[in-house]
Amino acid sequence: MSDQLPSWRPGPTRDAVLSFLAEAPGIPPEDRVAYFDNDGTLWCERPTYVQYEFYVDALRRRVRDDPALAGEAEFRAVLAGDTAAVGEIGLERIALALAGLFQGLEPRAFTSEVREFLRSGAHPTLGHPLSKVRYRPMLELLDALRAQDFTVGVVTGGGTEFVRAVSQELYGVPPERVVGTMIAYDLGQNSHGRPVLRRTGRVLGDVNEGPAKVTNIQTQLGRPPVLAAGNSAGDHELLEWAAAGDGPHLSLLVDHDDAEREFAYASQAQTLAATEPVTATADRLGWTTVSMKDDWAVVFG
Repeated sequence: MSDQLPSWRPGPTRDAVLSFLAEAPGIPPEDRVAYFDNDGTLWCERPTYVQYEFYVDALRRRVRDDPALAGEAEFRAVLAGDTAAVGEIGLERIALALAGLFQGLEPRAFTSEVREFLRSGAHPTLGHPLSKVRYRPMLELLDALRAQDFTVGVVTGGGTEFVRAVSQELYGVPPERVVGTMIAYDLGQNSHGRPVLRRTGRVLGDVNEGPAKVTNIQTQLGRPPVLAAGNSAGDHELLEWAAAGDGPHLSLLVDHDDAEREFAYASQAQTLAATEPVTATADRLGWTTVSMKDDWAVVFG
């Protein structure tokens, strides 16, 4: 057990995680389920989300072919980097407009574009390739859980298909275990009369934050977690759900307090208003808070 989690510094947080892992053999195999938020929990989400950068890159390419797109309010704000205008329009409306850039695309073509962006893109301020902005301590935890025969899933507020395109490569999580915000598809026929799926600009259901994370897990995966990890108020219900079960359980909150190696900020949900800082919620409810500054000897890898 001492060889596990080498990038975690000794202390109460690492002890809590190791204690859970030591108790895991007593959990029935079918109940060994763990879900992780993605942005800010498994990889870096600042200064902007990786998925947002993917869409902005696509927008710039589309505008080169169709300059009139730059005149639309949502796109004008994005291209100008006008945070005030983006805030006034609303991130949800911006996200829908950007998602519409891929309307009509078949699933495999969209997956290919995401993977190509991940291979070629770099983080705008840290300088790392995008595939390297994963948190090494969390990758170690994923490995430790799989060694104990856990079923591991990613439950994200981001687009389901975006994360599915990279989840196996980045985290060893198969695409069918990714739950996120869902884009609707239309079923039609290609020029040979064969069935074909194409993306639309419509979102199915709610953005996958807050209570939606729990209900979508149930409707799409059907298995509750005994371990959950997140970093914002958008993960509140997910972490609370994991803590509510009988037997060993663990709710982990990642606190971004390391301005030197990553970023220092108070994580917030994008579509929900919180009544208190999420770290205060964690203290009040007895979750385990991970200080990036104090608990992780290494951040990226």
